[in-house]
Amino acid sequence: MGKFLAAAPCFTIPMLVLLIVGCAARPFYPLPSRLPEGSRQPLQTTRPYNIAHRGSNGEFPEETLPAYKRAIEEGADFIETDVLSSKDGVLICFHDVTLDQTTDVGKYKKFANRRRTYDVQGVNITGFFTVDFTLKELQSLKVKQRYPFRDQQHNGKFSIITFEDFIAIALDAPRVVGIYPEIKNPVFINQRVKWRDGKIFEDKFVEILKKHGYKGSYLSKDWLRQPAFIQSFAPTSIIHVSNLTDLPQILLIDDTTIPTQDTNQTYWEITSDSYFNYIKKYVVGIGPWKDTIVPAVNNYMLTPTDLVTRAHTHNLQVHPYTFRNEYNFVHFNFHQDSYEEFDYWINTIRVDGIFTDFTGSLHHFKKWTSNLPPNDTEEQNASDLLHKISVMLNPYRS
Repeated sequence: MGKFLAAAPCFTIPMLVLLIVGCAARPFYPLPSRLPEGSRQPLQTTRPYNIAHRGSNGEFPEETLPAYKRAIEEGADFIETDVLSSKDGVLICFHDVTLDQTTDVGKYKKFANRRRTYDVQGVNITGFFTVDFTLKELQSLKVKQRYPFRDQQHNGKFSIITFEDFIAIALDAPRVVGIYPEIKNPVFINQRVKWRDGKIFEDKFVEILKKHGYKGSYLSKDWLRQPAFIQSFAPTSIIHVSNLTDLPQILLIDDTTIPTQDTNQTYWEITSDSYFNYIKKYVVGIGPWKDTIVPAVNNYMLTPTDLVTRAHTHNLQVHPYTFRNEYNFVHFNFHQDSYEEFDYWINTIRVDGIFTDFTGSLHHFKKWTSNLPPNDTEEQNASDLLHKISVMLNPYRS
């Protein structure tokens, strides 16, 4: 390769064109990172997806604009969000049904009488619920970091964003970045929020996706242009949404002790082969909590289950959650090394995507373990040359 590169500048343009056109044995494609001006680098689909769980929330308060922008800067393939509703029916990005843990709602005397107790998935929860606040009121609050051991300097600086704000962040990215929204607590939302047109939460969710051009089955041209996975813990929501869009869906799977919120099915029922055979008509994958794939006791992992193997047998992807860098989340088996953890899950368990709070760490791991050495000068020179040839050939392609 080195000799070829050294001689390349001596070739005339016609000679280069003939050389490339004549190499029929090797199809020619422009490198994704060196597309013609005005094009965006496409989504990579050959390695497990880097899914920014609530944005880069290891650094910024979760589900905020800077958390998502940071995740994109750090190399996320998809940015993930939880979608809830305000009292006035506007879809927002927020994880908890209550505002207490990650906003400053408690300091406002004017909202003191909004405290309520509701049944959520069979449990009485008391707090300030998003469904009791209008969008204007919600956006008057400031968000804070969930965990006290993470950076607190950004507390009180950012507001709750809408689902449409979230979509705009992805569409404005300098490269193609997918979205991974969750239909959050649909049973509860549909009980508490009513839309004037008679539609339900799931309908409004899909309406917004369609409004912004999201469509297409997995890996279709439309999907690759604007990639999206729809996720939910509620099987009935997934089935309902499948009648509204052909976007790929992921069935989320909770702890082994928690039944589904809408159908009251056990973990064992929804991870059985018979259920996989049924649900694969509606989903392209599952999103289980990682400790249901490889159980852990006293922070030590035990023998892996056959969940991933069986899911793959049914042609279902597996995107486990949630990977966090801090020592209290990384199992002792990995010697407190998150890279060792990534290596295990990607190369031993063979998952197809990873939800992580630290997008940059997973991106660097994937980059450093790639088959294409990023710092290899000869490889880079070859890439540059092939890109230039591609640009010259573009006008001649039909």
